[in-house]
Amino acid sequence: MNALNERDQEAADRLREVFSESDLIQSVLTTNDRVIARVTDGIYRQPGSAIRELIANAYDADATWVSVKTDAPKFSRITVEDNGTGMTPDAVIHLLHNIGGSAKRTEQGRELGISSATDPNTSPSGRKLIGKLGIGIFSVSQLTHSFQIITKTASDRYRTIVLVNLQQFADGSTEGDEAEFAAGKYQVWREPDDDTDAHGTTIVLTAIRPQTRNSLCSEQLWGAVNNAVRDESGNKASPIIPTYHIGHLDERGLHSRLPALPWDEEDDPRDAFLKMVKSVWSVAQGRTSVKLTEIFDNYLQMLWSLALALPLPYVEKNVLDESVADDWAYFYKLANSSKGAAQKIQSEDPEKTVRDLAGLPVPAAESVEFRVLVDGVQLSRPLRFRDLPTTQHVLKKPMVFVGSLRQEFRGFDRDISAGPLEFEGYLFWTPKVAPTEHQGVLVRIHGASGTLFDSTFLNYQVAELTRLRQITCEIFVKQGLEAALNIDRESFNTAHPHTVVLTQWVHSALRQLANSQKSQAGQLREEQRGSRRRDAEDHISRIVESANSVRTDGEGVIPHIHFTRHDQVATPYGEGITQSFDLDRVIAEIPDGSLTTPNPISLRKLEAITKVMSVYGVFDHLTPKEQDNLLGSILGIMEAENLG
Repeated sequence: MNALNERDQEAADRLREVFSESDLIQSVLTTNDRVIARVTDGIYRQPGSAIRELIANAYDADATWVSVKTDAPKFSRITVEDNGTGMTPDAVIHLLHNIGGSAKRTEQGRELGISSATDPNTSPSGRKLIGKLGIGIFSVSQLTHSFQIITKTASDRYRTIVLVNLQQFADGSTEGDEAEFAAGKYQVWREPDDDTDAHGTTIVLTAIRPQTRNSLCSEQLWGAVNNAVRDESGNKASPIIPTYHIGHLDERGLHSRLPALPWDEEDDPRDAFLKMVKSVWSVAQGRTSVKLTEIFDNYLQMLWSLALALPLPYVEKNVLDESVADDWAYFYKLANSSKGAAQKIQSEDPEKTVRDLAGLPVPAAESVEFRVLVDGVQLSRPLRFRDLPTTQHVLKKPMVFVGSLRQEFRGFDRDISAGPLEFEGYLFWTPKVAPTEHQGVLVRIHGASGTLFDSTFLNYQVAELTRLRQITCEIFVKQGLEAALNIDRESFNTAHPHTVVLTQWVHSALRQLANSQKSQAGQLREEQRGSRRRDAEDHISRIVESANSVRTDGEGVIPHIHFTRHDQVATPYGEGITQSFDLDRVIAEIPDGSLTTPNPISLRKLEAITKVMSVYGVFDHLTPKEQDNLLGSILGIMEAENLG
């Protein structure tokens, strides 16, 4: 039996007759469906990543809202509904017959109504597409192997219904990779719909995989809690129960743990998520750090991750849209030169935002209307910048660094550079970042991200671990970088030219931030030291004046006191009485002679004590030797701990 198919055998026979480079064989590399299935089967690390992909598809279909509903905490059924453009019968068939492929960003996408008629990189309404790889259907296999698609376009009197049963790679034949692999089976039909104006797509996931249910239910956590054993001292060694969770059901389907949520049932959908964000900072009060795993169960962590990854508005306001005039932070514009320094941004105009003063235009994704609700809670980007808890750090205000870059890659072949790269971003420094998962850099492409925060800051090698734990950074990519995304869309190809340029920019920004932060902190420390000195001197002056008031009813004259060494000349104070003492003779009166140069603080205190003694006339009946001995004794006592 021939090991090769007819096409491959023909190529092999021809190769046997090729004996020089001038007669070489030239063709294209090919693969098969089974390889695609192996690559995409279980590609995502968490169930939330698959839900994220379905929501991203809705965004690309011009949806203004997406509703995800589950039957938490059972998780036997998940529904994802949107009001996007929906799919025509042609688009449905193309989807089903091209699993692992995508019509987005192609001429075919325009013909199928998936992309804009004028720009294949945008949706029909002009949104920058955030989906790239056509593996949305495979992403569902992370959740279930059986699901239903219900879709309809506006003006269509019928809706299309699809029943899909996916097959995992492991379920297929093991005869060899050359065998054709069936990704699954489907049934599709059309039904009349009375609402001809309705449009959108609903995906109903049933028969949720056990491992997915266990993950969303935090089954491992609750199992550990229920099976906790007592240690040698008799104490029950139980894992930490998250502050907030959706509860847990026992084998009979009854609550073994009642839900403990950060919001109330009657809360507005937006307010509910805001309460969830504020709960993190509430828990963080008085703690050096706080992790999401300590606060939320797996389900609530999924909501948080979705809110970070999707093109959504901020829970309060984007830091770039904040006013500079309020003086709530230090603001800087980053330099793009290799040795450049960040420059301060200042303005007293309350209408001027960080974005305005840094010369950054509003990204198109910021103005897109898009809402995502998960079980009635409306998600927003869970990042707060204002009214954060104060710490013991010398800097009581956060620091905001903003910048942008456009790299044309002139002189590079487009197949190598993948075209121009353009982005803007900010670095936000604050003494404590909460939760700790927000320490790092998060890269958004057209407003969306699958990478979450990279705590290594793209492998920044400088040993500034404490400062890095105090920085949150977001990069907003307007053009490029998509080719650098790995197939899971949750990591980047570090060797890609776009990743290299982005990495260099981030590392330069970190250097500028460190220099500015050190400078600002040093300046404040010096100001505080000067302020403390002035406060201490004012306090001492008040004590001396009080003594004068008691002794002379304020009518006596407080003398100027001056201690000089043999090589110094007393500086005249102007008006008033000046009393000078020889510091060398005073020091000589201190036993053991170990003191040569007194602490300046001790000397200032001695001057004040001398003023009080002068007001009380202590020196009037003392000889010069006795005066020197008295002052030397007092100075020696103050310096005793320094001598030890």
